[in-house]
Amino acid sequence: MLDRVAYPIAGALALLLLWWAGGQYIKAQPDLFAFTRFAPEAALPAAWELLVSGALLEAAGASLYRVGFGMALAVLIAVPLGIVVGSSAVLRRVTGFPFQLLRMVSPLAWMPIAVMVFATWNGAIVFLIFMAAVWPVLFSTAFAVQRIDPLHSRVARNLGAPPIGRLWRLTLPSIAPDVLAGIRLALGVAWVVLVPAEYLGVTSGLGYAINDARDILAYDQLAALVLWIGVIGYGLDGLVVTLARRFDWQS
Repeated sequence: MLDRVAYPIAGALALLLLWWAGGQYIKAQPDLFAFTRFAPEAALPAAWELLVSGALLEAAGASLYRVGFGMALAVLIAVPLGIVVGSSAVLRRVTGFPFQLLRMVSPLAWMPIAVMVFATWNGAIVFLIFMAAVWPVLFSTAFAVQRIDPLHSRVARNLGAPPIGRLWRLTLPSIAPDVLAGIRLALGVAWVVLVPAEYLGVTSGLGYAINDARDILAYDQLAALVLWIGVIGYGLDGLVVTLARRFDWQS
């Protein structure tokens, strides 16, 4: 129990020390004087002020809504599609090239298309998050389906299990750990894509707040927002890990 607490605290203190040292280096450079408020002695009070003023909750709420919506769409589409593709060798060969090609396109490269297609900025951002998240979930699902022992499927059919029963009692429990791992990876990618995506025409969210802080040269607030983005992202990742342990149907 002590190790589980001590090691993360040691890592956080080491990161804080590096941050402080970077701030001292900036202070020692006359041409970098404008950026001295990036240092922790200015950024940490700004982070606290964002929290107690409610500004952080407002910005994070908008961002979490967009990420949640995009992730939900990605999971709802990628998991069934991954099961179908993983179950058919022919489909895997047919879809292999186009899926890999689309996967390698940066989600942000879809930004001009998203702006043209969607009537609202929120819709465009959710689409970009969807494009970031769909591929890790799809490929992890398809790979997990391929790993299911064919003998188990044969036994289930011989026992008269209907397709829905085999899906619910065999396929889903077997692929759950890999699907959750794919969701964890997808969430990390989506959270990274979120900030530049929110540079679009929205007036809310963490990305918008960072852009606004940069425009008004509030570098202490900008550094504080970067810190909070990391903290919230870390919390989301921890939540997915906890869910993966809780709903590991193979245990």
